[in-house]
Amino acid sequence: MSDESFSKIEVEEPVTFEDAKFLSKPEQKSTRAWLKPLFLGTGLGIAIAFVGMGILSRLPSRQQSAVADKKVNAAMTVTIARVETNRVIRTLKTTGTVAASDLIPVLPQTNGLQIKSIPEDVKEGAFVKKGQVLAVLDGSILQNQISQAKADVESKQADVESKQADLASKQADLTSNKAIVQQKQADLAQVKAKLEEATKNYQRYKQLADSGTISKQELDTRSYAVKTAIEVVNLSKENLRSAEANIGSAQANINNAQAIINKAKADVKSSVAKVQQLQTQLGQTVVRAPVAGVIAEKLARVGDVTGIPPQTQMGTVIGGTQKLFSIIRDEKLELQAKVPEIQLNQVKLGASVQITSDADQRVRSQGRVRDIQPQINDQRREATVKIDLPPTTLLKPGMFANAAITTNSGMTMVVPQKAVQSQADSSVIVFTLSSGDIVHTQKVELGDPVNGDKVEIKSGLQLGDRVVVDGAGYLKDGDKVRVAK
Repeated sequence: MSDESFSKIEVEEPVTFEDAKFLSKPEQKSTRAWLKPLFLGTGLGIAIAFVGMGILSRLPSRQQSAVADKKVNAAMTVTIARVETNRVIRTLKTTGTVAASDLIPVLPQTNGLQIKSIPEDVKEGAFVKKGQVLAVLDGSILQNQISQAKADVESKQADVESKQADLASKQADLTSNKAIVQQKQADLAQVKAKLEEATKNYQRYKQLADSGTISKQELDTRSYAVKTAIEVVNLSKENLRSAEANIGSAQANINNAQAIINKAKADVKSSVAKVQQLQTQLGQTVVRAPVAGVIAEKLARVGDVTGIPPQTQMGTVIGGTQKLFSIIRDEKLELQAKVPEIQLNQVKLGASVQITSDADQRVRSQGRVRDIQPQINDQRREATVKIDLPPTTLLKPGMFANAAITTNSGMTMVVPQKAVQSQADSSVIVFTLSSGDIVHTQKVELGDPVNGDKVEIKSGLQLGDRVVVDGAGYLKDGDKVRVAK
């Protein structure tokens, strides 16, 4: 009997005793015959309903839901994938600061000069070629100094010429004195000859006088001639010595004059060298880029005096000279990443590094480990790893960046990322497909992501296992599914 019929029976009014008096006996019999089967059927239906409700109340709620779902929903269509092997690249993630790999300071070669001009295209971030003009210094002071130095050279050259004339005069005196000496030597030889002759005559006359041939008076005359000749010889010797002394004096005068000339010539050379130095400095008033690269710092300003940095730039002085510019040689940048001491042994020279930036999602560069600094920070126990960066306009010195340093790679099991389902208890499961197209939950241990759309499985699965991909988020253990082809 249907519910509708049952409802109709409940609302139908019963037959009372007063009504029965108006009925004939045959009519009363027919009424009772019709109500008897009706009441029996109604009672049986109510009994069956109560029994069914009791059975359902004893079933688990999940089975009731499953029964209801099986009655309402058909098997879900899913896609599957097999557990396979793939190469996994393991990385060490860290952070660091972008810096210039080779920062070249540009210093003025001449101090004390005012910066006259700076080309408009010379600014921070601009690329410059080797030898390109960066600034021009005021060289008017140097030009005045050069004029004065040239005049000094001419004056010293004139002095040298005067000293050389004096030397020539003294050399002439020496020649004259040498001629006098030669004359005195000839005179001495002549008087010596006369002395010798007088001496011989005296000896001959002395023998004659001893023999009485001549008188003593004649002998005295010969003796006087000898004495006179001796005096003449002595006088000639004195004159020769005097002439020779004059030669020594003339030679000393020449030597002194030559020394004076040498000093004058040295003064000329010094003045010429000063002119050349000033001319070199005048050529250095044009400040040029020593290397090709990108200007990292522009500290020079028109009107500044080289060698006298402003108070705000006291930290830019190198070796007593003010730094005007800094150039990143060949645009080469590096990432100075910090690596904990306990993980430093995982980093190898030449290892590939993936560079990213939280501030700029466009930054995705491939670097390489160039150097590992030997010194460890005492407080943070970290080492600095220098990573060469490829040329890019997205990274600037001073920026913060992330680094994923490749430590090793190998083959491992992987499944699609969509197949992995996180649970409320922080565990991770996948749905495996068994015979009869029934799915079962399987806890797994995850590793690193692979190629962006797959994930490493450390444990929980075997190669070749079939896992649900599309539709995994709507399944529960024991569901029957339909596999899409």
